[in-house]
Amino acid sequence: MSGLPTVRAVMLMVTAVLAVTAAAGGVVVIMDGDLLSAQEPARAKPRATALRTDAAAPRLDQLVPTTEPVKDFGAGGAGVTSTPARVLAIAPGTVPKETRLKLAKLKHVQKVTIVDAGAVKVSGTGLNLLAVDPSGFRSWTPQPVADQPAVWSALARGELVADAGAMRKYGMVLGATYQVDGGPRLRVAASASLGLTGVDGLVSAEVGRTLGFAPGVAVLLHGKEGKIGQAGVRKLLGKGAQVVVLDAAARAPKQQQPAQRQPAQEQQVSVGRPSSYLELYKVSATRCPGLSWTVLAAIGQVESSHGRNNGPSSAGALGPMQFMPATWKHYGVDGDGDGKKDIWSPYDAVPGAANYLCANKAGQGGERLRKAIWFYNHSWDYVNKVMGIAEAYARTYA
Repeated sequence: MSGLPTVRAVMLMVTAVLAVTAAAGGVVVIMDGDLLSAQEPARAKPRATALRTDAAAPRLDQLVPTTEPVKDFGAGGAGVTSTPARVLAIAPGTVPKETRLKLAKLKHVQKVTIVDAGAVKVSGTGLNLLAVDPSGFRSWTPQPVADQPAVWSALARGELVADAGAMRKYGMVLGATYQVDGGPRLRVAASASLGLTGVDGLVSAEVGRTLGFAPGVAVLLHGKEGKIGQAGVRKLLGKGAQVVVLDAAARAPKQQQPAQRQPAQEQQVSVGRPSSYLELYKVSATRCPGLSWTVLAAIGQVESSHGRNNGPSSAGALGPMQFMPATWKHYGVDGDGDGKKDIWSPYDAVPGAANYLCANKAGQGGERLRKAIWFYNHSWDYVNKVMGIAEAYARTYA
């Protein structure tokens, strides 16, 4: 990214609304050449299928995928005491060492850190990020975030930790992978309230460098709550610096401040994986622009009733999406970022199915979609059944 990030009235970099869609935000699988096809026999138009609410077809938003828990790097390590930022500032250029030392000597300042910052664009709109060292930045987050090893493991793997507010505002989905305009793909591996006004998420310093972030422009200061003055920070950083106080008590007029500090709400940290089969199918479909999640859900229903009959089948197919091992070896994916491509794990198998369908051009819809489903199971009756169930899912979860 050329130049330095700009700042809005209260915060940094660009102002934008991230319009995330399944078509624009997913991973595009490109395969050279056409796969083998077979002549399609005459077939009847699929009849509308009514989804049952009994055990044969449970509600997808209430059905939780199950597998062995992810083992995260850093689990079991020493605890980190949270010393969150009280003031966040964006300098007009890289902050030199001597300025950092002067910032540390300001009244009520106990701790200073400086990190890279910038913005990425998805479908032409921006997302404000800080690029941090996972181990060094851990104490600058709220205690429940600092205590969650999976968050810091995700950063170390080059994934995105999104602010909970940004997740809601932009419609981002935990576990989904989004294509950065002109850059890499970023997987949303965790979300939490970071307490950093205007910051939509965190990436590692290494990822920030690949994205061309402005080096050393974001300044965070910790000290006594509500006591760090903006004027001194702004003076040291120079003309064009933007400063925002992060303490709610410091921003409120004194007469409105409560006599006693109220206990904060419990911080929720979401990591790793979609919480239901409905979310899992929707996230996985983003791997193939143009593919409806309902097709994945229909295949999951037909193949294993969403993981309740994982095989092996009489033909040797395995897992919730009933892959043959040879096919899985070629098309299987590590959907949850745990370092394994597990044919038995729904978090790998469902995105693996999306990958396989996409390789057969399912995202093009129409006859291409039908033929891609036929490749999944060589039966036109199977294709009709899947399409009928997919239509029923579309009505049920409209």
